[in-house]
Amino acid sequence: MQATVENISQLERRIRISVPRTQIDSEVESRLKRLARTAKVHGFRPGKVPLKIVAQQYGGQVRQEVIGDTMQRSISDAMREQQLRVAGYPRLETVSDEKAGEALEFTATFEIYPEVKIGDLSQASIEKPQVAVSEEDVDKTLEILRKQRATFEPADRSAQNGDRVEIDYHGTVDGKDFAGGDAKGYVLTLGEGKTLADFEGNIPGMKAGDSKSVQVNFPADYHGKDVAGKTATFEIKLNRVSEPKLPEIGPEFAKALGVEDGDIAKMRAEVRGNLEREVKKRVENRLKEQVMQVLLDSTPIELPNSLVEIEAERLQQRAREDLAMRGIKADDMPIPADMFAESAQRRVKLGLILAEVVKANALHASAEQVRAVVEDFAESYEHPDQIVSWYYQEPSRLAEVESLAVEQNVVNWIMGVAKVMDKSITFDELMGIAK
Repeated sequence: MQATVENISQLERRIRISVPRTQIDSEVESRLKRLARTAKVHGFRPGKVPLKIVAQQYGGQVRQEVIGDTMQRSISDAMREQQLRVAGYPRLETVSDEKAGEALEFTATFEIYPEVKIGDLSQASIEKPQVAVSEEDVDKTLEILRKQRATFEPADRSAQNGDRVEIDYHGTVDGKDFAGGDAKGYVLTLGEGKTLADFEGNIPGMKAGDSKSVQVNFPADYHGKDVAGKTATFEIKLNRVSEPKLPEIGPEFAKALGVEDGDIAKMRAEVRGNLEREVKKRVENRLKEQVMQVLLDSTPIELPNSLVEIEAERLQQRAREDLAMRGIKADDMPIPADMFAESAQRRVKLGLILAEVVKANALHASAEQVRAVVEDFAESYEHPDQIVSWYYQEPSRLAEVESLAVEQNVVNWIMGVAKVMDKSITFDELMGIAK
């Protein structure tokens, strides 16, 4: 075998390989002899079929198999000899058929992994949020939990935000009915924003038995194509108004939250503990986002197109599976792969950089670190031991956890190199809660 390498671009290579015809003929003959031992041909006992007959029946198929195997093996050998790290899959092209000459000649065109040189991280700035959970934050959370457990009772008054109402409605566009524009006994909670503002905003102030005609402007990107960008007229009749009744914060409320003895102090302590765990998680995520951006900004890389295309296809497939889980057929909502091009580029670039950082600084996760992450995940469940066992029963689950542990090692390492500045923020700011 002879192999020569051509540099097409910074990352693209082409290997030209020549394999002597005699080498292929020898392998074909060897395989046909092995096949003759077991071949079943009418009129001959197994193992007694003449080689000439076996060659007549199976020679073409065997030769194609030998050529395919030879090409794959030759490519692998050439890449190993040239010390080339191939990204994606080689594209094979036959230059000359071995039947027409003394050798089979073909080319393999492919991309290689780029050389990754991490930039100077010492001047990078990272803000580390400093957040303390206050008693007020606990009170706000308990109020949210009360609202989530609200019951609704009939109210003999005008509807207002927070109320649950039952309505009938009928909508038309240019005097014509449209799909989804009619309902009887439709129930919604005012103020949750689950319907268009033009529609829901007209209901506060109405009483049971009232009717109203309203104009609703559908946005241009509305999912219902028949009404997107159009104005509809709705006839709304309010049938029932129910007001929320929040549970009192007491022993029964504490029991509903899982505190068996109904102790209020224990309930508040558990709520605080949950908030502090959430704060820790959010702070870690913010730090990780900043670290990853620092790596991206400081390390320019030319990306192999093949890896980006593979990643875009993977993201596309994940999106299709997500739609399927929601009961939406992929054919009903086509998802072109180019939608994911930007995300794919970022993920590929970050993956290459992280691999280099981990390798260069020995940041692989230890078994103890992986265990700690698993136990942290399990802490919020009722039976943590069962969750830990579940992770360790399946290697793929544990591999995901190991990746997270490695990322945390990278974050810790870079925070030891970059300029880290503490920044005090409120709990609401960290949670993205608007005032």
